[in-house]
Amino acid sequence: MNRLIKQGKNMLFERADMIKMIIKLARQYGKVHKKPSFFTLPFCINFAIMFYVYKSIQKGEEIMNENKEFKPYIPADKITPEFTVTSIIMGVILAVIFGAANAYLGLRVGMTVSASIPAAVISMGVIRKIMKKNSILESNMVQTIGSAGESLAAGAIFTMPALFLWAEEGLCEMPGIVEITLIALCGGVLGVLFMVPLRNALIVKEHATLLYPEGTACADVLLAGEEGGANAATVFSGMGIAAIFKFVVDGLKVIPADVAVAFKGFKGEIGMECYPALLGVGYIVGPRIASFMFVGSLIGWMVLIPVICLFGADTVMYPGTETISALYAAGGASKIWSTYVKYIGAGAIATGGIISLIKSLPLIIATFRDSMKSMKGGKNTSTERTAQDLPMNVILIGIVAMVAIIWLVPAIPVNPIGALIIVIFGFFFATVSSRMVGLVGSSNNPVSGMAIATLLIATMIIKASGKTGIDGMKAAIAIGSVICIVAAIAGDTSQDLKTGYLLGATPKKQQIGELIGVVAAGLAIGGVLYLLNTAWGYGSAEVPAPQATLMKMIVEGIMGGKLPWTLVFIGVFLAIGLEILRIPVMPFAIGLYLPIYLNAAIMIGGVVRMFVDGRKNVDDKKKEEQATDGTLYCAGMIAGEGLVGILLAILAVVNVSSVFDLSGSINLGNAGGVILMLLMILSLLKFSIWNKKKA
Repeated sequence: MNRLIKQGKNMLFERADMIKMIIKLARQYGKVHKKPSFFTLPFCINFAIMFYVYKSIQKGEEIMNENKEFKPYIPADKITPEFTVTSIIMGVILAVIFGAANAYLGLRVGMTVSASIPAAVISMGVIRKIMKKNSILESNMVQTIGSAGESLAAGAIFTMPALFLWAEEGLCEMPGIVEITLIALCGGVLGVLFMVPLRNALIVKEHATLLYPEGTACADVLLAGEEGGANAATVFSGMGIAAIFKFVVDGLKVIPADVAVAFKGFKGEIGMECYPALLGVGYIVGPRIASFMFVGSLIGWMVLIPVICLFGADTVMYPGTETISALYAAGGASKIWSTYVKYIGAGAIATGGIISLIKSLPLIIATFRDSMKSMKGGKNTSTERTAQDLPMNVILIGIVAMVAIIWLVPAIPVNPIGALIIVIFGFFFATVSSRMVGLVGSSNNPVSGMAIATLLIATMIIKASGKTGIDGMKAAIAIGSVICIVAAIAGDTSQDLKTGYLLGATPKKQQIGELIGVVAAGLAIGGVLYLLNTAWGYGSAEVPAPQATLMKMIVEGIMGGKLPWTLVFIGVFLAIGLEILRIPVMPFAIGLYLPIYLNAAIMIGGVVRMFVDGRKNVDDKKKEEQATDGTLYCAGMIAGEGLVGILLAILAVVNVSSVFDLSGSINLGNAGGVILMLLMILSLLKFSIWNKKKA
């Protein structure tokens, strides 16, 4: 302590300006308190010394912290295989597979699941067990490239199907595959490039404060590599079994897709869809979220539909063109839901997205401010392998090139004002998303709220500039698509770089890997979207595209299109009421917006997860391992169903799907659907709580 006080004195008396200031303060204090200044002078000097002692201690702590730098699993001075032909090929394949599977899932249920951990366990299983290589950084590169596909798909499906819906209505031509691909690629590349300058500030400097839950979990999975083979087998088993179930239902069609019970007198309806992906989604999201979604459906199908039919039987209510009783006679509860209840759900979802954004606004502002501060003072000067990023000139050239493509390529319906909106909102939301996934995780990142806010502002600006009608609406959707993809990819890039930081990966190589994954998924997503629309059409039972339908409604509403505003505002105030009661708005609203059959299947998955987690006679460690096995199996089921769904779409487009259709001779009815669901539940339990792993 004496040494520190001496150091403080030396520091103080080296500053003549500080001495003068102390004397001045002492004189002012003496005048106020009617005391000679020399009585207060020692006090002021001692106070200043203690202040400098404090600063000295603080400086010492900073030096100590610098000396206690984080040491990754693979040291910076060690070179191991990372960016290899094997990792690139495997990563690209998984980016396309998980991108396509998540696109199909998102267009069916309105949500996607993370591909990072499934990609990690598959890569570990193939590289370690099959190829007999021991390279954790190679496996990390595979999941880095592979997870980009899922994130890009999540951003694309939320918005771009709206262009197809307008084309179906005859308002515009069908969007070209070049347009879709360029929008996806530009958004994905911008998402990566906007995040790269933040890496040192967010991942390195704030390593202890920003945990990045998904990125850390993925690193833990990769570090537990000795179990990679067994876990990979679980994922592949899920893919194979789900593929069989999906083909039986939608390929052979011997079992109905929906098992439903209609209450004719009551006018309500309940049922479930017999699909493995829905069961898997319910298991992954857990019983709490699944229950909110199911309750939303119950309110819609067992309360609102009967009420509408009871009080408005002889009424012709917009947007319907017939009496409500005639609509029910023609299409049952489903017709009432699609004509009226769906709009209530849309209003609730839009409000839920805005509420989540408003609630996150202080965090968003603080996040952006802190990120900018960190970036200013967090410049990387290290030359170590683990500190290498893409050069800033490459980043700037890439950003300028993407904006130029968005602005100048005729295929993308965006003018200079739209390009400026993309740059401003893109950088802002990329920064926010990069930091927020570190604080609250990807699942709580309000990307949908960001997309809705962008769409609202962009549509109003475009309308104010004089560009109205379908051209203005297409421009708004294009801008919203790019921003949504930017935010999704920036969050994914942050999680992957956190994984790499923990493992000792080379950031520059990971960033290149992200760009490769974005390009691979971007080239594939256009074909997938086009294929699914050609096969079934968006808005159909097979691919309802809930988010895109919502975005379309928002744009139409602002541009002056006719919307049933009464129904929309019922949903708005229902969402506000739920928020006041502290009930999660978004899952409830999604449940109201989607058919009950779908949400009932998700609820069954949630109940299975509740059973797995709630067992009393199993220790916590084993229970956690079994729950993880179940999650991996479900991720495999989702991927397997998605791939078969795309295969069936191809068969439908080339008009050969009828070759496999056996529904004319074999139809097991509702009983078959119930048995199939029981078999799917048993398969999930087999690969979770009854899983016997081989060493």
